[in-house]
Amino acid sequence: MTSKALADVKMEPFWLDRPDRPETLPPLTAPRNADLLVVGGGFTGLWAAIQARQAKPESTVILIEKASVASGASGRPGGVVSTSVMHGLSNAARIFPKDIAALEVLGKENMHGFMQTIADNGIDCHAEWGGELNVAIDDSQIDSLRDEHALHLKYGHNAVFLDQSALADHIRSPRYKAGVWTKDVAGTVHPALLAWGLKRLALELGVEIYESTPLETIEETGGKMRVRTPHGSVTAGRVLLATNAFMAGHKHIKRRIVPIRDRVLATEPLSDAQMAAIGWGNRQGIYDMRTQMNYMRLAKDNRIIFGGRLAYAFNGDTSPAIDRAYDTYAPLASAFFNTFPQLEGLRFSHAWSGAIDLSTRMAVHFQRYFDGKVVYAGGYSGFGVSASRFGARVALDILAGSTLPESRLEFATQLPSIVPPEPFRWLGAQITMNALDTADAKGGWRLPWLKFISALGFPLH
Repeated sequence: MTSKALADVKMEPFWLDRPDRPETLPPLTAPRNADLLVVGGGFTGLWAAIQARQAKPESTVILIEKASVASGASGRPGGVVSTSVMHGLSNAARIFPKDIAALEVLGKENMHGFMQTIADNGIDCHAEWGGELNVAIDDSQIDSLRDEHALHLKYGHNAVFLDQSALADHIRSPRYKAGVWTKDVAGTVHPALLAWGLKRLALELGVEIYESTPLETIEETGGKMRVRTPHGSVTAGRVLLATNAFMAGHKHIKRRIVPIRDRVLATEPLSDAQMAAIGWGNRQGIYDMRTQMNYMRLAKDNRIIFGGRLAYAFNGDTSPAIDRAYDTYAPLASAFFNTFPQLEGLRFSHAWSGAIDLSTRMAVHFQRYFDGKVVYAGGYSGFGVSASRFGARVALDILAGSTLPESRLEFATQLPSIVPPEPFRWLGAQITMNALDTADAKGGWRLPWLKFISALGFPLH
């Protein structure tokens, strides 16, 4: 069944397969001076450039991107957005118990600012505000789900617990036993349309954007930073490295970042009968609670975007060729039909994967270099579509001397754990990925191994 469903699939992100994809801007071809240089044209870089110009319209802000805006992780995600800025409420409470109350306030403020920017600037990114839904696929997960619900209520979220019967009114899958629906200030967006809309806004605000412009070297000179590119250079007082899993800008970034591949499938659009069969009336973004999580959402034309199945390549190889092997998508396709057996016969239109920036705390962190003149912001671990706006804001304040109260909280001042170098990194990843794939079905050695990995800092649920 899976081979037939994948027979005609396009090996490219569904989000980028559009005739209205904007043309790539010209590269940098001359020396330039700037107050702020942003390296990277994904969500963090775009939000940083926009917020910098909004705060100081007189400042010179330059953004360089090695390919084109949204060509990296920002053009590939599921596109679920929420108030969480630390990879979910449970993760935030686990890693930053002292900061959690402040982080919840900041996360809600961030999401309102995110929504306001879209509305005020006419960014049509197919936003739908149906909330987000976390589901249990095994009875053993229901108590954890109830704890998750209680945590949401504690911090003022409009969240409801759904038993199996009530959940069937929202999504019909034989795998789902219960759910928590967080109703407000959460939903889905078309990530590429969002990125291209932010690109347009940045240009309107006066940001200089140069695409096809990779960073080659970075050095301190005369109290400022000089970044050289193939045909030009930028001398700037401050530099924000928004380079995600590609880690450009400093050799030490990779000590705390692992480029992990996240695979995604898009189905052909569902018919009215197929939509009725799954009953997804509120169109929430959905995550399950398995150790090897799947996530899903509906696109505007009622195709299902279904992701998961993490993988790691030796030495953090981010080569696109790795993402084009058909057989690597078969397990994900199988998981899809296990989730929705009533959709047997449905075909997949697109399949894609690529590197995301995994850190041990699964949330954004800030690495400081050159006495604070250069800051790397990254480590969202796949949950950065809306959290990137927050990450960019904090990174800008750190570059300005950490004047905001939030920039002095633990999440902004502490670093995630260092990840072992190769070959230990690859060996550990292979064992962990195998355990994630099979723990729910086979147990055994896999469960204590995953507990050990979790103790090192990686949250696996």
